[in-house]
Amino acid sequence: QVQLVESGGGLVQAGGSLRLSCAASTDILSFLAMGWYRQAPGKQRELVAQYYSRGSVDYANDSVKGRFTISRDINKNTVFLQMNSLRPEDTAVYYCTARNILGYEYWGQGTQVTVSS
Repeated sequence: QVQLVESGGGLVQAGGSLRLSCAASTDILSFLAMGWYRQAPGKQRELVAQYYSRGSVDYANDSVKGRFTISRDINKNTVFLQMNSLRPEDTAVYYCTARNILGYEYWGQGTQVTVSS
């Protein structure tokens, strides 16, 4: 069973930074993609960024482009989300996902990010 464990969330002031980590229990290169979603209170879950197994990345949300960076450490089976210049509207629960070759998506438990104004 694949497990994804997020860490790094917390409370930060607007303009600050946080780095989220997602540690997978298996080789992350076995996944077609790994990514980060977020869900703000009262809103639908939305894709933030994805890292494809061949090395390309995609930032699905225009509001995070230039502020957030997705990266990975293959040796540690870990994907990161570096978040800079955080805004109150970035407040959400952030979820790590991993999609296998069959299209099945695994989810982590989520980590809370709160940005105060």
